[in-house]
Amino acid sequence: MSTEVPLLTLDSVSKSFGGVQALDSVNLVVRRHEVVALVGDNAAGKSTIARMVAGVYGPTSGRILLDGEPAEIPSTQAAHLLGIANVFQELALCDNLDVTANIFLGRELRSGRLLDDDRMDQLAREYLDRLNSRIPDVHTPLYQLSAGQRQCVAIARTLVADPRLVILDEPTASLSVTQTAEVLTHIERLRDLGMGVIFISHNLTDVRAVADRIEVLRHGRNNGSFDAREASYEEVIAAMTGATRIQL
Repeated sequence: MSTEVPLLTLDSVSKSFGGVQALDSVNLVVRRHEVVALVGDNAAGKSTIARMVAGVYGPTSGRILLDGEPAEIPSTQAAHLLGIANVFQELALCDNLDVTANIFLGRELRSGRLLDDDRMDQLAREYLDRLNSRIPDVHTPLYQLSAGQRQCVAIARTLVADPRLVILDEPTASLSVTQTAEVLTHIERLRDLGMGVIFISHNLTDVRAVADRIEVLRHGRNNGSFDAREASYEEVIAAMTGATRIQL
């Protein structure tokens, strides 16, 4: 077991919405150069964790630690400043804009009073190359790209803030086999670049293809932790469905 201080630690984190307990004393660790998959049935708490770490929600109780230090993440802007980036299922992209414009949307670079288009084009190309993207032209309008290429643009957009942790919520949902393989390659590249990655998915084939560790949630609680390369589908599914339970 590595003695390195984890990049992210959730320490007995709970979250309630009125009378609904979405998370109940959840623990989670993510290290650098690691893809951690969060799996579980609907309403298991996966997206609640994603949005909590991304600054959308605050925990009702428990602690969030970054590099071993307690962290307050009161907003998405605070999360960005702490080096946390996210790609939710609802891609915040604009079909009528080109690749560069989407990557820098809301964070445009300026030279004096004018947009620095040349610099943004250069950086957009660099971000795509870091992900081994197959998008040939950064001036291509988004509506001309495949769903897999759009996911690549969304992931490349996270690199603008030089993040240390990236959260991906169902990035392969509704993609073809070829497009899924392309996105999984981008996830591997994020790990190779030294980032910690939280990968939320219902697809265990995708999870086992890229994850280092699988963390199972059930009814807002931890219900299993597995080495992605050693765990069988049956073990993970049993934890997801409640056929097996961790001892608390």
